[in-house]
Amino acid sequence: MKTKAIRIHGVDDLRLDEFELPKIKDDEILAEIVSDSICMSSHKLAGQGNAHKRVKSDLAKRPVIIGHEFCGRLVEVGKKWSDKFKAGDRFAIQPALNYEGTLFAPGYSYEYIGGAATFVIIPKEVMEMDCLLSYEAEAFFMGSLSEPVSCIVGAYHAQYHTKGGSYVHEMGIVKGGSLALLAAVGPMGMGAIDYAIHCDRKPARILVTDIDEGRLARAASIFTVEEARKNGVELIYVNTRDVADPVAKLKELNGGKLFDDVFVFAPVRPVVEMGDRLLGPDGCLNFFAGPTDTTFSALLNFYEVHYGTHHLVGTSGGNTDDIKESLAMMADGRLNPVAMITHVGGLDSVADTTLRLDKIPGGKKLIYTHKKLPLVAIADFAERGKTEPFYARLAQIAAKYDMLWSKEAEDYLLANAPAI
Repeated sequence: MKTKAIRIHGVDDLRLDEFELPKIKDDEILAEIVSDSICMSSHKLAGQGNAHKRVKSDLAKRPVIIGHEFCGRLVEVGKKWSDKFKAGDRFAIQPALNYEGTLFAPGYSYEYIGGAATFVIIPKEVMEMDCLLSYEAEAFFMGSLSEPVSCIVGAYHAQYHTKGGSYVHEMGIVKGGSLALLAAVGPMGMGAIDYAIHCDRKPARILVTDIDEGRLARAASIFTVEEARKNGVELIYVNTRDVADPVAKLKELNGGKLFDDVFVFAPVRPVVEMGDRLLGPDGCLNFFAGPTDTTFSALLNFYEVHYGTHHLVGTSGGNTDDIKESLAMMADGRLNPVAMITHVGGLDSVADTTLRLDKIPGGKKLIYTHKKLPLVAIADFAERGKTEPFYARLAQIAAKYDMLWSKEAEDYLLANAPAI
């Protein structure tokens, strides 16, 4: 079977290739990808090429398919897995396989599997590590979002605290405590707000900061103060752009106290150092943002590490339990990560979008891999619709859902967008 896919051949060398997939082995599965969302990690992969830690062979000789936030249908199931999976099943995937202690993962390391493709071959290690997950929801795009949501879930679970005289780490944020989310109205920060409001281990107060008033306003309109209050959480949005002493301001808004948990969503030294200064006794700082600069560093108050028992953690991706929790919370309506999506495109837009991802504003870029479409912001549908009926209809659908993506919009796109 032929597939079309975006493959990386070297540093900043992404190509839309068409090639033949080999016949599957008894321990493999042939699958169709329907949707994939583009992660900043793919942008970093493009910039590093062979130097990336997840690349396992020379890309010039064995290019790999990029993309790791995908959802689709199984097409043909190898004999070994026929008792567990069947053709037609919808699936999501946990790309962080942790297979035999390696960092190899779909979207970084494999010739025949990645999200930016029409058809892929799922290798045995995905099933052996229980990383091929049944997906029950009707909208494919929610399956694509389950992977980034699992990164958020994993970060919350990685937080830890201790009690005086004890060496036992109590995992998770402080229940009923105070949480600061810094630079947190990008796509992952939005997901972190959603999870903190609706998870089982809620803080009593969340302060969300950024320096972009428009992005703060959008976040506040989606994850409202009222919704948080219904869930027993006080939610406060703060623009720190013109605040002379942000630490003092946030401390004041937190009842004069420092914070139990702080998350940093931008690899910016002043933001990291502000997060460090916001930590109270036994506070835990989560550096969520993955930098591209391998020498990125910031000052940390080691006096407080020693006497204030400050903790520092970082995670890269979630595990299988995290993605299962994400899928379960999305299925029962506790999480609605659709607010992450701000742009929609087809497979032909992936290469350029991935290379320029750090320069394109907005949140998640959602891709429908069988379609030929430019990357267009949902907010721009109406303007584009003045000359293109396809976008005029998408604009009408988006308006029904407060300018958010929806299953109705997905169904219309899949039925009417041109094939790649």
